[in-house]
Amino acid sequence: MADKRRTEAVDQFIEDLPEEIQIITADLRKLILNSSPKLVEELKWSMPNYSYNGLVCYLQTAKKHVNLGFHKGNELQEIDAFKLLQGTGKTMRHIRIKNSEDIKPTFFTSLIQEAVALNEHENE
Repeated sequence: MADKRRTEAVDQFIEDLPEEIQIITADLRKLILNSSPKLVEELKWSMPNYSYNGLVCYLQTAKKHVNLGFHKGNELQEIDAFKLLQGTGKTMRHIRIKNSEDIKPTFFTSLIQEAVALNEHENE
């Protein structure tokens, strides 16, 4: 089901990454798409972005890690039981993932679902 929402642009983006970063990015992409059927994937600002009623989250790759970022991460900090959200910007926060073992599927899914809910309530 998530496969139908994948875009060729993001497929190509992931394919061009170094192997270890490619694996982390693909795992996070799958997790994001499985978190909510409402999320729409697009390549924006040279990275995968996911939106629903506005921007929700993104994947930013670097040489040795991948950031799972949240556009309204400041509003998610109180439910961040593991204190993984980083950043000091006005609203954006991210979780730095250095290897696949750093991915906490249940926790990340709950953050993504909460981020989707924030956008849902904003437009009511």
